[in-house]
Amino acid sequence: MKTSHLFAAAVVAALAAASAQAETYEGVQAPVSAMSRADVEAQAIAAANAKDQNVVRGSRGAETVAVSRDRAGVEAEAVEAAAAPHQNVVAGSRVNSKVIPTMPNPAQVRAEATKQNASKL
Repeated sequence: MKTSHLFAAAVVAALAAASAQAETYEGVQAPVSAMSRADVEAQAIAAANAKDQNVVRGSRGAETVAVSRDRAGVEAEAVEAAAAPHQNVVAGSRVNSKVIPTMPNPAQVRAEATKQNASKL
């Protein structure tokens, strides 16, 4: 019985000695930076000393928005979409169904009438 205990203790000691050889961790990738430490520190100090840095976004006033389309075109498109006769009907509502437009779009009718009235003048 003592021999088996001594043998088990020797095995455990050998395993502990083998696992005690640890490698040093050097990170996944080497750090690469285009800026020096002094430049990063200068930017951090400038950001920390910036005026109104902790103010909520909406309290600074209106923000500018980049406009890519003219207002009249967007409004005309919205009116046409809102006046579409079958805007809430989809072809997948029922099995093998098709949506057949039966009424003209009122926005298009008004636009054509305006165009015809303008050509008469």
